[in-house]
Amino acid sequence: MVDSREVIHADVAVVGAGLAGLVATVEAADAGRDVVVLDQEPPQSLGGQAHWSFGGLFLVGSPEQRRMGVRDSLALARQDWLGSAQFDRPEDYWPRAWAEAYLESAAGEQRAWLHSLGVRFFPVVGWAERGDGRAEGHGNSVPRFHIVWGTGPGVLAPFIRRARAHADAARIRFLFRHRVDEVVTHDAAATGVRGARLAPSSAERGKASGRDVVGEFEVEAGAVVVASGGMGGNLEMVRRLWPQRMGTPPASMVAGVPAHVDGRMLGIAEAAGARLINADRMWHYTEGLRNWDPVWENHGVRILPGPSSVWLDALGRRLPAPLFPGFDTLGTLRHLRGTGYDYSWFVLTQSIIEKEFALSGSEQNPDLTGRNLRLLASRVRPGAPGPVKAFMEHGEDFVVADSLGKLVEGMNRVGEPGLLTEAAVRTVLEARDAEIANAFGKDAQVTFLRSHRRYVGDRLIRVAAPHRILDPRHGPLVAVRLNVLTRKALGGLETDLSARCLSPAGHAVPGLFAAGEAAGFGGGGMMGYNALEGTFLGGCLFSGRVAGRAAAAG
Repeated sequence: MVDSREVIHADVAVVGAGLAGLVATVEAADAGRDVVVLDQEPPQSLGGQAHWSFGGLFLVGSPEQRRMGVRDSLALARQDWLGSAQFDRPEDYWPRAWAEAYLESAAGEQRAWLHSLGVRFFPVVGWAERGDGRAEGHGNSVPRFHIVWGTGPGVLAPFIRRARAHADAARIRFLFRHRVDEVVTHDAAATGVRGARLAPSSAERGKASGRDVVGEFEVEAGAVVVASGGMGGNLEMVRRLWPQRMGTPPASMVAGVPAHVDGRMLGIAEAAGARLINADRMWHYTEGLRNWDPVWENHGVRILPGPSSVWLDALGRRLPAPLFPGFDTLGTLRHLRGTGYDYSWFVLTQSIIEKEFALSGSEQNPDLTGRNLRLLASRVRPGAPGPVKAFMEHGEDFVVADSLGKLVEGMNRVGEPGLLTEAAVRTVLEARDAEIANAFGKDAQVTFLRSHRRYVGDRLIRVAAPHRILDPRHGPLVAVRLNVLTRKALGGLETDLSARCLSPAGHAVPGLFAAGEAAGFGGGGMMGYNALEGTFLGGCLFSGRVAGRAAAAG
């Protein structure tokens, strides 16, 4: 039975208790405003999707880069960003402006700001999205992926701590299990939100929490910040918005985020006068595993691959250059959607999996998440990392065999029966292996391997020494079925550089702001068509800070 309506008053209402929402909240509270934070999930889900993240941040010209011998600059980062974003629409005006502002922050104050809050970084800088092979095209020219010591929870910690301190001082009030169904407007200005109070839930973080309604509420506020995240848990919405340029949407996908990441606030903000742009730009991975120990339904985990595995489509054909592991996410996705199958394969050796395989997510990296130096040291010892080994033993996507014939038999059991033959797979692998015999060759992937091992970070912990896949000294052989994994929306609510939501006519909607993934991480899509990695958390931090300060200023 629904009880009477609850009415709350605040200076600022923030919708979403994820990273962007928390940053906006503490910034507004720091400015002396009374803030109400609303989230449809229970308190144990505080921090949202950032809690599950690997904790990588895109930074430019950092001390960590310099110590690793990486020479970076704002100019080079801008070239990489614009080559990846490929802005080509009239509505890219504000996304491009946000991109420029974000680059200035990533090359300037962001690291010092986070460091002042106690955030520390793993000393080895990762090289994500190595690119499409063109200097002016997509990809990072140098390593820029800075892993936070403590992963996603380590990024969240200072903002949760500050928010709780403000809550103790009665400047912030958290309203969990409050589902916003409407942004209230008067004379085209946002003046609050209203919605349903949901029954309390003891569901663990990420688990389905139920949607039984026990009451109603309304918040009257001078400003509303939409920081509700994306749509990656809503597979129906992902398929509906799937761009034609990427082929047909997969019939089978795994979810990289829980079901409550549903995208519903985007339509609610639109109904209040905001404009949604670039909804067809999205970021999904092709290296998804079905989690053998799932947290949420259809839980997928992404492999963070080094560049050595041989990538085959479902029919056993090698992917063309430069579609190698870790190089061009959407280029690979677009190619694979044209094969007619929803999965592909990595074929590799034990030597490669020991050196190169990592899994995305805080829960899959207990050493970094727990800041455990002893456990971290195990990464350089023989054998696959513990979480990877668990997937090898229990995951339905892995095949391990001591001969190619047995490997292909297993691949046909895991995939569609009869698609692969040992002879065809052997032909591909032997051709690749022939390029290992001397220092010269025409295989682009082998050339990249040799080049990238000049970077000390890759040589130490990321890229295995080039060797023949069929060399038994590096066995056993491993094949991994790769599924499409949903993750991020790159488009979102259009905002100006003060994070104010804009109407279809281009005017600011008074009192309505947006941050994080709901705003395409700034402007309605500051990454354009492609992301350079480390920009999701960084975009939440940057846009949340801007939105919180602007909402506080009124």
